[in-house]
Amino acid sequence: MLRAARSVENVLPTRPVLIRKYKKSVDMQKMKDEITRSCIDCGTANCGSQNKVYPKFCLTTENSDQELLDVAIKEYDKEENKQIMLNAAEVEYEFYCKMTRVEETIEFAKRMNYYKLGIATCAGLINESRILARILRSHGFEVFGVACKAGAVDKTEVGIPEKCKGVGATMCNPIHQAMRLNKEETDLNILIGLCVGHDSLFYKYSKAPVTTLVVKDRVLGHNPAAALYTADSYYGKIMGDR
Repeated sequence: MLRAARSVENVLPTRPVLIRKYKKSVDMQKMKDEITRSCIDCGTANCGSQNKVYPKFCLTTENSDQELLDVAIKEYDKEENKQIMLNAAEVEYEFYCKMTRVEETIEFAKRMNYYKLGIATCAGLINESRILARILRSHGFEVFGVACKAGAVDKTEVGIPEKCKGVGATMCNPIHQAMRLNKEETDLNILIGLCVGHDSLFYKYSKAPVTTLVVKDRVLGHNPAAALYTADSYYGKIMGDR
């Protein structure tokens, strides 16, 4: 089976912390004038279709970084990266619009010859995680899960304000979740419903590759895309000052 080839050093934070202060009050016209255009501003997506026109700011043509692209492509020569990329592409091709995300995850894990799967779950989604574990075990996988509240550490122990106990006294502990799954030597970790930011820390500390199955959204039944679908209609309040 393939193991993630990350060293202990890569598990620890190494990037400098960038201090960029969010401005609550901004000049929207000035902001629009200063926008650096990128893929999120594209209306053609010609990089995928190859039958339209590239915009002037396109990262494939005028605004490309060939040196960076070459470095990225070279990374796929690494055995683990190559296997992940090839198997992911084959699962996408063979089961496009035929399999659910759960089924695709199972198929991908089988093709990667993974055996031990980790589940990092929100305690509030423990029932969903139990169901997933039952499904995965029925396919022959060994499964080990860690809930966000495991260890029952008080929030104030890491400097979280007392007021935050209003939604529970026990802190979410994504670093512990990642480290415990690292200790269990999981081949692939599946993330279920960790809070915004907590998921970022889990990704940062996990030695094994991570795939996200469920994204938490307590308001929208764990379907955050619904806010995007209705941003110009029913949920227009999500937009800032324009």
